Amino acid sequence: MNWIRTTVSAIVSLCLAGSILQPVSAGSASPFNDISGSFAKKEIIRLYEKNIITGTTATTFSPTKPISRAEFVTILNRLLGLQYVNSSLSSFTDVSKNAWYYGWIQAAVQLGLAEGISASKFAPEKQVTRQEAAVLIIRAMKQSAADNTHAADFVDTSLIAAWAEPSVASAQRLGLVKGDDNGRFHPKAPITRQETAVMIDRVLQNDKWAAALKSKARPKVQLGWQYNQTTEQYERTILQSNVNTLSPRWYFLAESGTITDGTDRSLITWAKKYNKKVWAMVGNRSDARLTHLMLSDSSLRTAAINNLTGLVKKYSLDGLDIDFENVAPEDRSALTAFMKELSVKLHGVGAVLAVNVSPDLGTDWTEAFDYRALGKSADYIILMGYDEHYSGSPQAGSNASLPFVKKGLDRLFAAVPHGKVILGLPLFNKDWTLSSQGEIISTSFMSLLEQNDRIHSISSRLVWDSYLGQYTVNYTQSGFRHSIWVEEGRSLSAKYKLAVDGSAAGFAYWYAGGESPDIWTSLSNADKFFSYVF
Repeated sequence: MNWIRTTVSAIVSLCLAGSILQPVSAGSASPFNDISGSFAKKEIIRLYEKNIITGTTATTFSPTKPISRAEFVTILNRLLGLQYVNSSLSSFTDVSKNAWYYGWIQAAVQLGLAEGISASKFAPEKQVTRQEAAVLIIRAMKQSAADNTHAADFVDTSLIAAWAEPSVASAQRLGLVKGDDNGRFHPKAPITRQETAVMIDRVLQNDKWAAALKSKARPKVQLGWQYNQTTEQYERTILQSNVNTLSPRWYFLAESGTITDGTDRSLITWAKKYNKKVWAMVGNRSDARLTHLMLSDSSLRTAAINNLTGLVKKYSLDGLDIDFENVAPEDRSALTAFMKELSVKLHGVGAVLAVNVSPDLGTDWTEAFDYRALGKSADYIILMGYDEHYSGSPQAGSNASLPFVKKGLDRLFAAVPHGKVILGLPLFNKDWTLSSQGEIISTSFMSLLEQNDRIHSISSRLVWDSYLGQYTVNYTQSGFRHSIWVEEGRSLSAKYKLAVDGSAAGFAYWYAGGESPDIWTSLSNADKFFSYVF
């Protein structure tokens, strides 16, 4: 019976003596000695040659064997061209970091392709049912589940679970699944490896989907701010990251409209060698008084603009990233005028102007920033999507919850062309020390590397909060309560999706070097998957 099912975990490449089997070249003889009688022989060979599936041993495929959740997830990842994510943190107690499928499950869960059977269990060895496979393949191909007017049409449709019926109906309509010779779907029966091969191959036989899978995501700005690193350390970090635009903290506002010059020419030379742009950061050290003096005096404002333009010309910079914070509300019009004048000057020398802004929460902190006017002058507006709860906050909370970032992006998108918006993501976090009444005693800032080390040291379980879009960790140390709203591949990917869905220009990271290495793989997967249009 030529059935097909799909489920979120399919490695179709099992380990033999600790290493993944390599596919044979196209046109070679059958790689397996047990598929000659399989109805899926052609599909199995095609997928094997594409390195999407492999055998259970060097010579066998086990076509009639039910496929596990871990195997199915792996197949989906490979179909979508995603990478193995060796995450530092995982919430599943039954997914060992030493297991061959660890990184494939992490990749799928981070992108919402798969989820656990409970908050702490993934059940990697559990067999995938035909209805589960339909849900997973429809999710992977980003297809809308059918509504009630397009119900599944099988003799045993009544046996399909309510949560799976829309996906089964969609999979049937798209030709991904079929019934047996008697018109039955058998929704709760396990899907076999050969049936999985047929289903996955049908995706690739769809010309539109096959073309989409070969497409590349639109190039995006990937800006990494330098902080607490030497030039050499920063360069090493950049080479191991997705960053294509450097933003070293070289320039600061000084008295009389002057700008301090901390340029490191060696980084500019290095950037050109590795084809990286340099948008040097210009800061005001959050000094409201000094910023007001410069902005409110047209001669000082002009002097600062000329100084900055001179630095860009002198060092052949690609642009400037203006990071003025704690600007007084009464300086709103003067700040707008400054950015407009600076933009004209920079464009005159072929340079880019980016302006950093905080999410608009209706407070004095952002009152000086006229987003709409700034969006007309600047090439890019970078939303610093973090510090939702900061050291002076009245209560502890997330550094960058999903609703907070979404609200900030939505308000910025309403005022600034989407193609000018860059989302700043946090590569740092906070550990909150609380009293028994929940009052803040202290706040500890930490990089994501330090965060991960701390979580490992306390052996506390991660708990996923679907509303906030991140894990939480609570623990007690030295008699005090601690809370961490965790940032890792899954939470950052969720925020990444908001910007991709909004056709934003790219991303910025505060700060390069604060991440654990797996973050870049997670975000590369997010960029690829969320950019697919099937």
